[in-house]
Amino acid sequence: MSASRITDWDKAYSNTIYIPEGPDYPAKWEVAASAFRDEMRDAGRLREDISYGPHTRNRYDLFLPKAGARGLVVFVHGGFWMAFDKSAWSHLAAGPLAHGYAVAVPSYILTPEARVSDITRQIGAAIAAAAREIDGPLYIAGHSAGGHLVSRMTTATSPLQPDLAARLRKTVSISGLHDLRPLLNTEMNETLRLDIAEAHAESVALLEPLDGIDITCWVGADERPEFLRQNRLLENLWSSFNIEISSVEEAGRHHFDVIEGLADPDHRLVRTLLGV
Repeated sequence: MSASRITDWDKAYSNTIYIPEGPDYPAKWEVAASAFRDEMRDAGRLREDISYGPHTRNRYDLFLPKAGARGLVVFVHGGFWMAFDKSAWSHLAAGPLAHGYAVAVPSYILTPEARVSDITRQIGAAIAAAAREIDGPLYIAGHSAGGHLVSRMTTATSPLQPDLAARLRKTVSISGLHDLRPLLNTEMNETLRLDIAEAHAESVALLEPLDGIDITCWVGADERPEFLRQNRLLENLWSSFNIEISSVEEAGRHHFDVIEGLADPDHRLVRTLLGV
C-alpha cells in the first residue's frame, strides 16, 4: 500500500503538539543545562563563550574531561535553524565526557538573519576552531536541524578542510533533516527563506558523501512520520557509496527526548557515537 499524500506540510513537521507536555521541554532543557554548566564551572572544566567568528552568536562552550582529552565531540543543536542557542544543551556533554572526550557546543546565527547555507559555513568554522583547541579524533552529532548540519559536514561540498575531515571518525545525525525541499511548502519558510536552488545545494540526501565516512542516522520510533522518513532516506540513498552508514529507530523515544541518551555514558547513542 502506498503512503498517503501529504497535504499539510506544517503539520508534518510539527513536533510540540504531538508530544505529551511538549511545551515544557525547552524549560526543562534550560534547567538541566544550567545546573550542568555550574557543576563544570566549579570543577574548572568549562571554557565559555569561545569565539569562532565576528558575530555575538559565533561562540561555543568547551567542556573538558577530568584528564587529557582523548579527542573532541561537537554537538550541534536544532530548532529548525530558527531557535535556541548553546545554553540549552550543555548537559548532553555528560556522556562523552565520562569516556574522556572534550565536548564543544556552538551557537550560530539563526534565520532569517542568516541563510541555511550561511549556517552550514558557520558550523564548519565552529568545528575547525574547537578542533584547534583539542587534538585527536573528531566525532560530531546534531539534533534535528543540527542533524542536518553535522551530516552536511560529511558531504563532498563540506566546508571542512581536508585535513580536518580526515580526523572525523563518526557522525550521528539525530532526527536529522536530510532533504530540505519539503520545507519549501511550510509557513516557517517565511523565516528560513529557502529557495529551490538552496534546498538542493543544502540537502544532504541530494549530495555525495565524502569517501570513507562513518555515519548513523538516529531517530525516535515515536516521532512524526516525516522524521522517520527523513531518517531512512540517507541510508537508502548513500548505501552504494564507499562509506559506513546505518540507521536506528529508538523504541519509546520522541523528537524531544531522543537526545537524552547523550547524557548517559552507557547509553547506546553515546556508545554508537564514540564506537565504544
